[in-house]
Amino acid sequence: MKSETRQKLLQIVMVILTIYFFLLSIKLLGHSFKLFGKDFAEAMLSTTSDPFAGLIIGIVATSLIQSSSTTTSIVVGLVAGGVVTLENAIPIIMGANIGTTVTNTLVSLGHMGRRLEFKRAFAAGVVHDFYNILSVIVLFPLELKFHMIQKSALFLDKQFEGVGGMKLFNPLKAILAPVISFIDKLFENVPYNDILLMVISIVTMFVALAFLIKTIRSLVLDKIEIIINKYLFKNDFLGVIWGAGMTFIVQSSSVTTSLIVPLAGAGVVNLRKIFPYTLGANIGTTGTALLAALATTNPVAVTAAFAHLVFNIFGIAIFYPLKAIPIGLAERISEYVSISRRNLIMFLVGYSMIYFIPILFIILF
Repeated sequence: MKSETRQKLLQIVMVILTIYFFLLSIKLLGHSFKLFGKDFAEAMLSTTSDPFAGLIIGIVATSLIQSSSTTTSIVVGLVAGGVVTLENAIPIIMGANIGTTVTNTLVSLGHMGRRLEFKRAFAAGVVHDFYNILSVIVLFPLELKFHMIQKSALFLDKQFEGVGGMKLFNPLKAILAPVISFIDKLFENVPYNDILLMVISIVTMFVALAFLIKTIRSLVLDKIEIIINKYLFKNDFLGVIWGAGMTFIVQSSSVTTSLIVPLAGAGVVNLRKIFPYTLGANIGTTGTALLAALATTNPVAVTAAFAHLVFNIFGIAIFYPLKAIPIGLAERISEYVSISRRNLIMFLVGYSMIYFIPILFIILF
């Protein structure tokens, strides 16, 4: 009995350590993108004036640095400095929502060895993409015509007028930053260190993911399933709150939405319960830019941050009642890509065009 208890405790410790390395790999991936992408992202963000170009730039900038929080925080800073107008900032913020979902898809690829598991994980990975893309398709033309996001953000800004800023403690940063800083120093004189760190982070992510899945399977899955479904994802409202709270604390929707993908692959939580969680993550990710904006005490910057929040609220108001659309698309695509490697490659080529075509557009025009 004691040996069984020790074994369970060891497995739990291994799960915690594996989750740590999994989270470290995700943060390191974003960090490696920032090493060669952040300056380019800032340069792009400061030169936009056309709303369509702004949307494209938001997608590209966020896909490079893998953090919509960072992109919107940069936008808030540029708005506060008078470099970008509020009207031009909103399309960039919309594009940022699309650009942040790459990590989820990468994580789901770690399940390719088992067809059913991969199908579930891939659906959980891409449902966030479909939700964000559909939200932009609907709200972008409406914003161009009626400026409803801008007007709503201006209204919210007036309600919060005079509110000061605060600095949020980020526990994830506290436990991961020292290790990333050490790795940075270790590789600072190595040629192409940004590319090397990116490769290391992806390999670490896949290894940690494979070990995490194996360890979770060895634990009592039915008990884990009861805890998750009874308490964390008991209903859609709790799912939204859980997603928003987790993302607000760690200040990264890529991390919180990627963390749920292995659980989906293992069959612990289904796609319909994951969807509200991803909606909450989109709300939670607006917190960083909002705090940054409040700290500037610049009314226009605060309005830009509120625009990010309003955009996500409108997206939820439209696609939570119509959740069958993004969920159905994710299920169909996951069914298609799980059939063969050829189908997966075809989808990934098409998926990558969302990011490469905008980059080519920026380079050529």
